[in-house]
Amino acid sequence: MENKDKVFSQAITKPSDFKFGATVANAFDDMVERSVPFYNEIQRMIIELAIEHAVPDTNVIDLGCSTGTTMIGLNPFVEENIKFIGVDDSAEMLKKCEVKLKEAGFTRDYELVLSDIHHNLKIENASVVILCLTMQFVRPIYRPKLLKKIYDGLLPGGVLIISEKILAEDSLFNRNFIKYYYDYKRRNHYSELEISQKREALENILVPYKLSENLTMLKEAGFAHTETFFKWYNFSGFIAIKL
Repeated sequence: MENKDKVFSQAITKPSDFKFGATVANAFDDMVERSVPFYNEIQRMIIELAIEHAVPDTNVIDLGCSTGTTMIGLNPFVEENIKFIGVDDSAEMLKKCEVKLKEAGFTRDYELVLSDIHHNLKIENASVVILCLTMQFVRPIYRPKLLKKIYDGLLPGGVLIISEKILAEDSLFNRNFIKYYYDYKRRNHYSELEISQKREALENILVPYKLSENLTMLKEAGFAHTETFFKWYNFSGFIAIKL
């Protein structure tokens, strides 16, 4: 049963950096649905794009797989001989993911990997790699290396699908976009305390880039073709293909 997100509902004396521990893992599905505009539609679009490019006898790799929502959504639509690999640096998230995969009746070959994608990341025989709200948590200095490693591990014709919190291209719009985003959270019944405490907890670990900066990084990693498939104020989705 899904727990409601109450992670920041009580006043915290000494706010610390946001962590994907047991408390967050148990409330994560509710948290993203209420915190990310059009989250379910973004998931549907990611799955639609992945279906188009997932190739038999290859791997579909979800980096920052959290509770497995993307893999569960994709599972009925691709060949059984495609292996799913979910990677996350939170053991608690992977435990929740394992439970959800079993509840979903997974029969395909899959692997859940506890790993920090800053280090020791293996991308092999991949037709699809997914970064759903993950790259924003990768330290900026590592992002170009991560994208290059993904590019090198993708098969020709393989795709990288990313959804990400972003900055406005023109900083004049940032303040308004953030205001609209907090209005969205209020409409989803987050209190002012929850909004402010989560903002403070994420301040040092979630570092958004402009959409143009993300697309430039993809080109520099070797991706010749990129396209934006989703945009809502300070959230975006984009895809890159390896020829």
